[in-house]
This record gives sequence, structure tokens and C-alpha cells, in this order.
Amino acid sequence: MSIAGQNLKYLRKLRGWTQEEFATKLGIKRSLIGAYEEERADPRLDVLEVLADIFKLSLDELLLKDLSNHADNYLAKRRQQKMMSADRNLIHFVPVKAAAGYLASYADTEFIDELNTFTLPMLAGGNYRAFEIIGDSMLPTPSGSIIVGEKIEDNSDIKNNQAYIVVSRNEGIVYKRIEKNGRSKNKLTLVSDNPQYQPYQVNAEDIVELWQAQMVISKVSQQQRWDVNSLASMVNNLQSQVSTLKKKMN
Repeated sequence: MSIAGQNLKYLRKLRGWTQEEFATKLGIKRSLIGAYEEERADPRLDVLEVLADIFKLSLDELLLKDLSNHADNYLAKRRQQKMMSADRNLIHFVPVKAAAGYLASYADTEFIDELNTFTLPMLAGGNYRAFEIIGDSMLPTPSGSIIVGEKIEDNSDIKNNQAYIVVSRNEGIVYKRIEKNGRSKNKLTLVSDNPQYQPYQVNAEDIVELWQAQMVISKVSQQQRWDVNSLASMVNNLQSQVSTLKKKMN
């Protein structure tokens, strides 16, 4: 395999991307990724330029260095850049397009190190992470919002009716309010703010991460406007859901 093709394969696996996902990011067909990785063709210069931009590498590094044998150097360089700003409480950002990779690699420090980061001066201390959400189940929080959450290490620290990013094996990454089950500590009820969505239960043992929502970041143009009748209807539906939950818990 050519050095460039080998590096392409290494970098794809480093991010946990499928060949289809990687092809989309590079703007080429999936079959070309396979050809490059199987040494049936050499990556074109325009493809390498996009690859270099994604991973902040030079063309010389892609063409002349075996990154898999210099992984420590490459990763050390990336980590050093972030460590220079460690005192600023860097927050790793998980966009929707990286959700599948995150589910497979949430405990992989190399994968986490490759996520983009940002800082929020009003958040001091703590372990924070940001997740992009889609859908209307948590209206009036609009689809496309970014939820900044603080890591919850123990399920016993869950607070009833608080909003969380829930990362679980079966449900993936969801943004919901959590209600503890009075009858069973092994079940948690996830509740949407949008009353059109019914609450549902998950097994506590299936949850791999919990992040308590601290901030919501969204575009001004996406803010939802509600009239009095809509708000009244929402309140009535929420009261009905609460009554139903109380009956189930008693």
C-alpha cells in the first residue's frame, strides 16, 4: 500500500468513520476509498489536500510519513495544542455527524482528542461536553441546538425532571428530561418537553454516559415563538403526563 493510501486508511479508522462517511467528507465515491485502501489506486492530489485540511497535516506528512508508525508524534502534537489551552476548560463538541462514531468510541481518548473544542468563560471547573441535537421532541429548544452538559458519574446523582444528554446502547444519544422510577432503580423514564411525544423507559444498565444540561446554544433565527393558546395547551398536556407518571409510580 502506498504511504498516502495507508495514511488515509489510518486516519479514517482513527476517527471511527465508515468508508461511506469518509467518502462523503472527502467529496468522492465510496468505491474510491476502497481502491485507495486496497492499493488499487493512489489518492489524487485534490483528495489529499482535503484530507490534509481535515486533519491539519501537510502534504509532505501525508505523502512521506507513515502516520501509523508516528502516531505518538501526530497525536502528541494535537494534544499539545489543546493542552496549551487546558486551563480554559476546553469543551469537546459532538456534532450529529459524529454521533455514530461517538457511540463506538466515547471511551477512546484518541477519538475524543480529535473532536473540535471551544470554551465558555461562564463555566468554571467540571467536566463538560457539547452535543448537537436534531428533531422537535424538546421544543421550544429548536432542532440544531447545541446542549452543553456536565458529566454525571453516578446515576444516584440524577435529579428528577432535569434535562440530560443520555448516551445509551439502545437509544443512542438523546436529549430528554429524566424521571426516576419509584418502583425500580433499574428503570429511568425519559420525558420530552414537547407533549406530542410520549415518555418511555430505558434500562439504567444500558446507559453509558449522562451529561446534565447546563446551557443551550442556538441560532437566533431558529428561536420558536409561541402564542398564549399554544402555551396553555402545552401546560395542560404536561400536567396530564405528570398525572399519568404519578399513577404509574404509585
